[in-house]
Amino acid sequence: MQAALEPATRPNEPTRFVEVVFPEQANHYGTLFGGNALSLMGKAAFVAATRRARCAVVMATSDKVQFHDPVHVGELVELTAQVERVGRSSMTVAVEVVAETLATGHRRIAMQGSFEMVAVDAAGKPTPVDPASSRYA
Repeated sequence: MQAALEPATRPNEPTRFVEVVFPEQANHYGTLFGGNALSLMGKAAFVAATRRARCAVVMATSDKVQFHDPVHVGELVELTAQVERVGRSSMTVAVEVVAETLATGHRRIAMQGSFEMVAVDAAGKPTPVDPASSRYA
């Protein structure tokens, strides 16, 4: 027997996930390579926007990405993505990355950025995002 579950998130809930930084994700300084950090942030923005629109989305722009503090190999990164604005077909998603030293529990904001995501149809053309939250009923 399979139980029905509620949707993973409600429209205004943030999307969260964690990753451990491994050596293959690091630069020659032993810290998370900027390109890998942007990839993780883009993934978080994609998931948050897709959960909000419940259709295919693509990234249109990344804006104001700030690298506050390096993340070292072996540290945990917790990404939190929140849809802050919904337009006709676009969404603004804020992403925050918190780094954590697992041995001590010390946490700090490592990166922040904003991403514009666009809902698209099967042909890759912008499609309207439902402004109501009825999809989550």
